[in-house]
Amino acid sequence: MSIQIEQDADAAAASFLNDTDRVVFLMEEVTSRLRKTFDASVEQFGLTRTQWRALAYLYRTPGLTQTELARKLELERAGVGQAIDKLEDLGLVERRSAKDDRRVWKIHLLPPAIDLLPQLRKEADAVYDQLLKGIPARDIRTLQEVINAMQANLAVE
Repeated sequence: MSIQIEQDADAAAASFLNDTDRVVFLMEEVTSRLRKTFDASVEQFGLTRTQWRALAYLYRTPGLTQTELARKLELERAGVGQAIDKLEDLGLVERRSAKDDRRVWKIHLLPPAIDLLPQLRKEADAVYDQLLKGIPARDIRTLQEVINAMQANLAVE
């Protein structure tokens, strides 16, 4: 009797995960590995992936507030504040009070960050090359479209 119960339990467990679960789990695994690989690649500069992303956003849009940067990075303000603190300690950014509201601080890149960005770009490109190696451009475009659709499907309004 107990053998039959165990076999039934094994069969139920085996059929519990479906193909959609497997795809979503795989996406999560790829994302996790990408984060680890990227963190390892920028560690030589004393940075984390979050700090690299913050620098990239600040280069693209100088003078973001901590709240605006947190929104772009999809992180809490406190976490972004810690990243900015570290970037300040490294001499890469500075906070400047906003002219129209002294309670608001805008974040600006300093010259050493501008000098570092080409090296960070090379590291990012190397990680992306590793990630996308052997995948045809048309498949990458399709992947981009699929991911954009998934993001839109889960958009919070």
